[in-house]
Amino acid sequence: MQHAVTLVPCTLALLGALTAPAAAQGLAVPAPAAMRSEPPPAFAGTEHEAVQVADPFIELHTGPGRGYPVFHVAARGEWVLIELRHTDWFRVRTARGQQGWVTRAQLQGTLTQAGTPKSLRDIALDDFLQRRLELGAAWGRFSKEPMLEVRAGYRLSDTFTLEGSLGQVQGVFSGTDFWHLALMNEPWSDRRLSPFFALGVGRFKNIPNTSLVGATTTNANLGQATLGLRWHLGERFVARAQYTIYTAFIADTRSGQYRAFNAGVSFFF
Repeated sequence: MQHAVTLVPCTLALLGALTAPAAAQGLAVPAPAAMRSEPPPAFAGTEHEAVQVADPFIELHTGPGRGYPVFHVAARGEWVLIELRHTDWFRVRTARGQQGWVTRAQLQGTLTQAGTPKSLRDIALDDFLQRRLELGAAWGRFSKEPMLEVRAGYRLSDTFTLEGSLGQVQGVFSGTDFWHLALMNEPWSDRRLSPFFALGVGRFKNIPNTSLVGATTTNANLGQATLGLRWHLGERFVARAQYTIYTAFIADTRSGQYRAFNAGVSFFF
């Protein structure tokens, strides 16, 4: 019997620790309010949207970041007013006047006045989907020689981009400069990981080392076909890897084919 009596207070203490997560931060979680169909009178006449907490509670921070402390907890059933957005943080105000910052993830656990879950788009994803101009650079191999390439692209539609590139190859026996314009098709451009292919035309200039006997510079039209993969890293950065076949039309009856692989990073705005 003595052991049973000893276990009772220990069990009660354990249950109290499990049911009071906010208390560990020194906060008192208010009792859940009754779910009501309309915002409180304090929010009447405002142009901002009011939402109702559907999760057990949401935490209000003193600033837009996890480094700012939690100073208030709004319980289930309470209404909050969404006043401002800063990236993935939202400044809200309760009916009692407490004003703080809530994460997008927590605010998605609220209901609109129509009783439907609140939907909040990811700003980084929105920027990615609405991108227009993109600049980038890549490093790789052009017929087994080191290659550096810079490029700029303009998005014509959801799936097509017009892109211009400048490249330079520093070989053992010659150096090569080239440029080309290409039309790139990205069928699944709304995905974070997206394949693409491109076709383009340009110019090719090969300059042999002057120490070579009979060395002559070659100028030729250039055609290219590319298959690649893009990966949205986050914010405004995209990683990209591609494999390209270049065809240099050196003369009416002669052409040269070159294979290249490169990988790089670009940013969009």
